Amino acid sequence: MRDTIAVTSVDLPWDEIDLSLQAALAEDVGQGDVTSEAVAPEVQARGTLLAKEPGIFAGAPIFLRVFELLAERQGETVDAQVAIEDGSWISPGDGVLSVTASARTLLVGERTALNFVQRLSGIATATRRFVDAAAGGARILDTRKTTPGLRLFERYAVRAGGGENHRFGLFDQAMVKNNHVDLAQADPGLLVQRIRSRSRELTITAEARNEAEALSAVRGGADVVLLDNMTPEEIEVIGPRLRALARELGAEIELEASGGIDLETVGRFARTGVERISVGALTHSAAALDLSLSLERLP
Repeated sequence: MRDTIAVTSVDLPWDEIDLSLQAALAEDVGQGDVTSEAVAPEVQARGTLLAKEPGIFAGAPIFLRVFELLAERQGETVDAQVAIEDGSWISPGDGVLSVTASARTLLVGERTALNFVQRLSGIATATRRFVDAAAGGARILDTRKTTPGLRLFERYAVRAGGGENHRFGLFDQAMVKNNHVDLAQADPGLLVQRIRSRSRELTITAEARNEAEALSAVRGGADVVLLDNMTPEEIEVIGPRLRALARELGAEIELEASGGIDLETVGRFARTGVERISVGALTHSAAALDLSLSLERLP
């Protein structure tokens, strides 16, 4: 298993993330942490984030930002040292990072920070398992099946695990789904053409439930044809026909497999020749990774 995948937090939209973190803190803290007020404000402490089970770590910038936001409110500072970067494999007992601040800041932010980093590390771990199981035969993508309000965070975790992001929402790419076809009572290709007439640059994915819909999508000019709930054997038959038609039209397409793909079957789907495999379970079913924050009072 690979140890590290380079991940950067530079592209994180911090204004939006701060709003989400502030909302999470407000949910937990409310009018104030009535227990932590029993600790004198001058007491300083160090928190060490420890791994309790193996997996891929993700979320250090977000974890630390929780404490920074709390410290800023009090005119305090936070000192942090990151020992293990996002996208790295961690083992039980590993000290992932440390954060030094007032004891009150650490106590108030502990649960919110852990909730985020455990969730994100769980998603990164699930993603890496799919990436490794695909063995380079196809790229692993997430879907829009994310926790409401947490899509920014969860998509970051997918990248930390070595996966790729699908469209962010309904606005940045077009995706002709089965419901669009059924409600419009039109072939996928016709809907693709309608969308293309409004935007030449927009990436368009078209779902297909069968070969006829897939061929229609290619004729309509789809960039990606998503073969939905098909078996690997069906994809191996249909895929070459779709590529042949695209070549005749002077077009390039990517093929994507989706629908009920799990760790036991993803390798077989990756060997069908598709470029992409999308897996909703990366975000909707990943179990949180067990991490803890060990606190110690400083002299």
